[in-house]
Amino acid sequence: MSGAAAYVAELEAAKRFMREHDRFLVLSHVSPDGDAISSTCAIGWMLKQLGKSYVLANADPVPGKFAYLKGADEIRRLADLSAEAPFACVIAVDCADYSRLGDVSHLLAENCAMLNIDHHPTNDRFGTHAWIVPHAAATAEILFDLLESLELKWEQSVAESLYTGLLTDTGGFRYSNTSAKVLRQAAHLLELGCSADELAAHLLEKVTLSQLDLLRKALSTLSFRRNGKIAWIAVSIQDLVDTGASPEDLDGLVNYPRNIEGVEVGILFKQVETDRYKVSFRSGGSADVAKVAQQFGGGGHIRASGATVAGNLEEVAERVLAAAEEALT
Repeated sequence: MSGAAAYVAELEAAKRFMREHDRFLVLSHVSPDGDAISSTCAIGWMLKQLGKSYVLANADPVPGKFAYLKGADEIRRLADLSAEAPFACVIAVDCADYSRLGDVSHLLAENCAMLNIDHHPTNDRFGTHAWIVPHAAATAEILFDLLESLELKWEQSVAESLYTGLLTDTGGFRYSNTSAKVLRQAAHLLELGCSADELAAHLLEKVTLSQLDLLRKALSTLSFRRNGKIAWIAVSIQDLVDTGASPEDLDGLVNYPRNIEGVEVGILFKQVETDRYKVSFRSGGSADVAKVAQQFGGGGHIRASGATVAGNLEEVAERVLAAAEEALT
C-alpha cells in the first residue's frame, strides 16, 4: 500500500474508532508540551461535536502558558481517575510509546481499545489502532486533516488549539519540519481568527524572571566536546529551588547550546531525582539524535528527542556524550 493510500486508510480507521465507541479517555505524554496539550484539547472538542462522552487527562499538570486553550482546564491528573476506571476506549495523541503515557495501566479495561495518533518516527504503534505520520510536523497537523474529514464546523477555539501545536512544534515556523502544508494549514487557522502575533509573543518570546535566573545558572555549566561540535548544559533540582523556577521554565533551554555557531548537537541534562536525569537532545541535522535517545530507552525526531537516564551527572553525561559522538561519525 502506498504512503498516500495508507494515510487515507488510517484516517478512515480513526474516524470509525471515534464514531463507533463512546466514553473515551484522552491522553498524551508525560511532561506535556504545546502539541500534546493542544492535541488533547482538539480531540476533546471533536468528541464533543460528535456527541461522545470523554475524560481528558495527563500524568502531569498542564503548563500554565497553555491555560488559554479551551479544554485545558478539563485536563485532569491520572492520579485522580481511579474512581472512574476502568476505561474501555482510549485515544492517545502525540505519544511515541506506551510508557510515556505514565502510570495508566490500572485505569484501563482488560480488552481496552486504543487509538494511537502521533507523528514521532520512533512510535512503536502501540494500541489496537495506530495512525502514525512521521513526516508530519506536529500531531496538530494530523488532527487538522481529521477534523476536516469528519466535516465538523470549525470554531475559533479548536483553531487556536491546532495553531498552538503547529507553532510550538515548528519553533515558530523556523524548523526544517515547516512544510508548505503546515503553512497552508496555519493560514487557514489565521483566517478563522487566530492571532499570530499574540500567540507568538505569549508562547515563544515572553520569559519570567525565574526563567532568566535559571538560564544564567544553566549557562554557567556550558561545556563542549568533539572540537565544539557537541555542547551541553545541566540543571539540578537545587537550581530550580534557588531560582523559584517551575519545570515548564526549562522549555527551550536546550536550544541555547544547540544555537552556538559550529555546534551540531546540543544537550540539556535536567536532574529529576538524586540519580536520575532527563536528557534533551537537539541536532543541526548531521546527527540523528532520535537514535541516540533510543539507546537510552527514549525517542523522538531526528533533530529533537529525549530520554531519561539513571546515574549521577558525571556518569550520565559520559555515557550520553559518548553516544552523541558516535552519532557524528
